[in-house]
Amino acid sequence: MNTNPPVRIAVVAGEESGDLLGADLVRALASSLGKEPQLVGVGGQHLAGLGLRTLFDPDEIALMGFTAVVARLPQLARRIATTARALAEARPDVLITIDSPDFSLRVAKKFRSIAPNIPIVHYVCPSVWAWRPGRAERMAAFVDHVLCVLPFEVEVLRRLGGPPATYVGHRLVHDPAVEAAADRQRAKKPAAAGEAVRLLVLPGSRRSELKRLMEPFGETVAIMTRRGLTIDLTIPTLPHLQETVATATRDWATAPKIVTAAEGKYDAFGAADAALAASGTVSLELALVGVPMVSCYKADLLFKLAYSFLTTWTGSLPNLVADYPVVPEYYDAFLRPGLVARQLERLAADTPQRAAQRAGFADITKAMATDRPAGELAAEAVKNLLYQRKTAP
Repeated sequence: MNTNPPVRIAVVAGEESGDLLGADLVRALASSLGKEPQLVGVGGQHLAGLGLRTLFDPDEIALMGFTAVVARLPQLARRIATTARALAEARPDVLITIDSPDFSLRVAKKFRSIAPNIPIVHYVCPSVWAWRPGRAERMAAFVDHVLCVLPFEVEVLRRLGGPPATYVGHRLVHDPAVEAAADRQRAKKPAAAGEAVRLLVLPGSRRSELKRLMEPFGETVAIMTRRGLTIDLTIPTLPHLQETVATATRDWATAPKIVTAAEGKYDAFGAADAALAASGTVSLELALVGVPMVSCYKADLLFKLAYSFLTTWTGSLPNLVADYPVVPEYYDAFLRPGLVARQLERLAADTPQRAAQRAGFADITKAMATDRPAGELAAEAVKNLLYQRKTAP
């Protein structure tokens, strides 16, 4: 008779970033427990490498933007219901939902109604600090613990009446590739007069973002070229977006080098003078490496209608972590290529603007520091929750 059965983990991870977080957590939990957990749920290639047979293609979640959620509401509702039932029938020891809150938290709520005694952990705090703060209190009814990747989120959840939370840090903080790129950046001198400016363009990881940002980003590069700069241009992207990026940049004033491998991306980060980036996680990545940047975003129509509900003073993650404006950000009608081009020129050269931003990045790195990698701290929080359940009367 098996007196020490394996831990069974239900997981829902839609996007590539969530799949990576889940894989880090599972590996760390396996090491801590001394045995491999059994996995059931939804995930990508990283969780598949640890034994997960996904219930459906996670791209169905990753492709959902604000507009797409509304357009696909009937399909989404069916998928939520079937996923929650399948996970509950597997009788896991814990459900871990990762990011993608439009889908994963709805699954968690339905799961709780079917299996009320199984603990639920949500990894990556929803942006309740930016809009719809009431989600924090509603989430407390069906989420037992939140694993936060930004240092201010634990206090925000407490203030808003959300679930208990632990700051586990961001997986990038202890990433060896990020640390190596940061070392290169610290040793790098800015572009001198007459030298080519090594510019990164990062238009986002979703096709919808690419569609909205490639035109203004291309015009920004063209303006910098017309103003006499020689641009050495690199666009890191995902493999499945390579052809889309190549097509969109075919007529740009400067032909980019498109890289899809992680090592090529971090080589480019370490060598860059400046970056033009879509607002999002990549801006935090650039800040941790130390690449001066401008952050931009163009919202879809329905999200524009929701602007009046925003409660945050900035949309830039580096600015939120630093708690003061470090990175210039331009959204929608304020995304003017001529202005962005001039900002990038100042950031790429040896200027007060560049020095101030890099000092801000040092503050961000200090604020986000943890003594261990995020996966280990996340696994510890999950293990504690499992232990509490096991020993509860």
